[in-house]
Amino acid sequence: MQKKEKKTNLAKKLVLLDAHAIIHRAYHALPDFATSRGEPTGALYGISTMLIKIIEDLRPEYIVAAYDVKGPTYRHEAYKEYKQGRKKAEDDLVAQLQRSRDLFAAFNIPIYDKQGFEADDILGTIVTQLKDKKFTVDGEDIDVVIASGDMDTLQLVCGEHVKVFTLRKGITDTVIYDEDSVKERFGFGPELIPDYKGLRGDPSDNIPGVKGIGEKTAGILIQKFGTIEKMYAELEKGKEKDFSEAGITPRIIQVLRDNKEEAEFSKMLATIRRDVPISFVLPGKGIRDTINEKQVKAFWHELEFRTLGARLDKLLGNINGKPVLLPADVSAPASELKMQSEPSTEEFEKTALALWLVNSNVTNPEKQDILDFANIDDFDTAQKTIMDELDKRNVRRVYEEIELPLIPILHRMEKRGIKIDKTFLAKLSKEYHKELASLEKRIWEHAGVEFNIASPKQLGEILFDKLQIVVKNQKKTSGGARSTKESELEKMRDMHPIVPLIFEYRELAKLLGTYIDAIPPLLDENDRLHTHFIQTGSTTGRMATQNPGLQNIPIKTDLGRAIRKAFIHEEGYKLVSLDYSQAELRIAAFLSGDEKLIEIFRTGQDVHRSVASAVFNVRADEVTPEMRRQAKVINFGILYGMGVMALKQNLGTSRDEAQKFYNEYFQTFSTLATYLDRVKSETLLKGYTDTFFGRRRYFEGIKSKIPYIRAQAERMAINAPIQGTEADVVKLAMVRVDEYIKREKLEEVVYPLLQVHDELVYEIRDSEAQKISEDIKKIMETVLDPKDTRGVVLAAEAAIGDNWGELK
Repeated sequence: MQKKEKKTNLAKKLVLLDAHAIIHRAYHALPDFATSRGEPTGALYGISTMLIKIIEDLRPEYIVAAYDVKGPTYRHEAYKEYKQGRKKAEDDLVAQLQRSRDLFAAFNIPIYDKQGFEADDILGTIVTQLKDKKFTVDGEDIDVVIASGDMDTLQLVCGEHVKVFTLRKGITDTVIYDEDSVKERFGFGPELIPDYKGLRGDPSDNIPGVKGIGEKTAGILIQKFGTIEKMYAELEKGKEKDFSEAGITPRIIQVLRDNKEEAEFSKMLATIRRDVPISFVLPGKGIRDTINEKQVKAFWHELEFRTLGARLDKLLGNINGKPVLLPADVSAPASELKMQSEPSTEEFEKTALALWLVNSNVTNPEKQDILDFANIDDFDTAQKTIMDELDKRNVRRVYEEIELPLIPILHRMEKRGIKIDKTFLAKLSKEYHKELASLEKRIWEHAGVEFNIASPKQLGEILFDKLQIVVKNQKKTSGGARSTKESELEKMRDMHPIVPLIFEYRELAKLLGTYIDAIPPLLDENDRLHTHFIQTGSTTGRMATQNPGLQNIPIKTDLGRAIRKAFIHEEGYKLVSLDYSQAELRIAAFLSGDEKLIEIFRTGQDVHRSVASAVFNVRADEVTPEMRRQAKVINFGILYGMGVMALKQNLGTSRDEAQKFYNEYFQTFSTLATYLDRVKSETLLKGYTDTFFGRRRYFEGIKSKIPYIRAQAERMAINAPIQGTEADVVKLAMVRVDEYIKREKLEEVVYPLLQVHDELVYEIRDSEAQKISEDIKKIMETVLDPKDTRGVVLAAEAAIGDNWGELK
């Protein structure tokens, strides 16, 4: 056993990155992230976060990266089947492997690679060259930590000088191996791992090993004899007794005799080379001194990693608690660095709003996003750049007429809040918790055991192991577990009675956790809820809400709708809801110029009934409720770019029938079909869509070479002008109503409370609620001049009541 050396001074740490292995692991562990341009980024995000974690946790002085090089290695030349079982790397993984070198360049991390060798061999050679120098370079003691997702590197562990920092699951579950932990795991030291793999093989690399020898037997043999060479030396001396005493059967002994060449050959394939023709040089400066902060942030900005910049600031240290952006060549002491001036809240809010309009993909912009867009460290200059861009992209009208006037309105809505009936919520909570407990017991009865239904791991064990539910094309989580998310459970809804109960349980648990039990602690002393409105919260132009997210209260089920009954008015007032009716279909009609669709709205027909009549080829009075339901699915599905297969699933019909409906719809509304195709083709040409008012939404992914990204962009682009115009109309209506309130001096009479998609909710003094609601309805319906909408009126419906639930 190697004797551990005692340290005489504090060694500096060198991290050797097995970049290839980490990027592969990140690619398979993380979702298919992509930029708005369609560039895949999942693996790049993984290696970026891993790099930050390594610097934070391990605090290395130096970092060096090792890569594989495309093409066969000496192992392939010796054994053409080497790694043959592996799938060819996907194009988006290959692209990210190449792109990752730019990340290391920004961090000024040296890269080592060599044609004909793998990254493992590079690491082994660097370790050996340092070992030859007794892990001392230029008078400095050096300790090595190999960061890898590949367990093969464990064979490089050496005393206190070389450890391995590796990934167990995903990219966050990590462990450090030293000699003791390697021995604890395998029962022998790191130097014997190639012998172990020589016997048992390695399916991941297609190393054959000795057929018939598994992990347990291989472990026993290595612990007993050490190397493969020593084991065969004992066999040649006829010492079968030693094998028998170790529990090795005569059959296995004969297998070993018959496969000596395979064992030795497999060991060679598994052994990391230590003699790659490279000369390792320790970086001249430590990693914290060489990081080009500006270049790193620019790289992450290009990849749309918006949270990593703050982590880098924290990593590099702060001055007076505020991050400082350092030029790449800064040499002045920290005390002499000039702090950036902070913009006022008002200026930041206006600039963030402008940036969002300039680039719709930057939702909820932060200060760093503003600086990154202008590629400058000065806020005032960045602000001017962004304001100039409003004109270049023809979105100033949206900024000045729609978005900017909305800021004070939203502030007043947040300040006013909405009254909540706490007693009603408490009663609802008691009822729902009782029902939740009942569902829990019924689920446990089907499972035959009590378990935590909210735990994906435990639920997966019940569904897939205990109940043996088998799902075709079962998806897995990033950590490798079988997924129990809603889309996967939907596939097995009819396969076992426990599954529908799980859906019910999840709905109730979400309503309780997100709204019923979560709202009371958020109330002020007057029981009013002050939700936060996020003006820049979506790429579509729609607003979002937070604490709580009111847009997401489900209204399709009785359980969800009941929550709205807790939203009430102040004494002496009424709640008034005004809702645009079928706004997206009306907008689609006048944007496309489809005369048949326009005629339906001009004449006041029921659009879903009329479409059902056309698609099913029956008279309007012969349309059944089911036909109308299906027509409604088709109407909205078409506007959202839904294809035949998605239509089939949503209609609950056959593919042939869905195709027939699809064809009939576009034959009937052929101008609409032409319009939707034109939107797709123009987006491909320009890279963005326009709303009626000129709001742009960018779809750089529409030019992606990756099919699923391109298809997703095409689907979203089809609906973007329609949904975006709807968002503009609703916001403009809020502005017009606000002008009316001020003009009529109704500030103490009418209070805007909520905006949820195409619905506006006001609190209006009881005595004037009827008249004012009629006035607001008229304002909403005349936001757009019928001359500009080919005669299509954006009809609104008003309702007055004591709680939000009864307004629908």
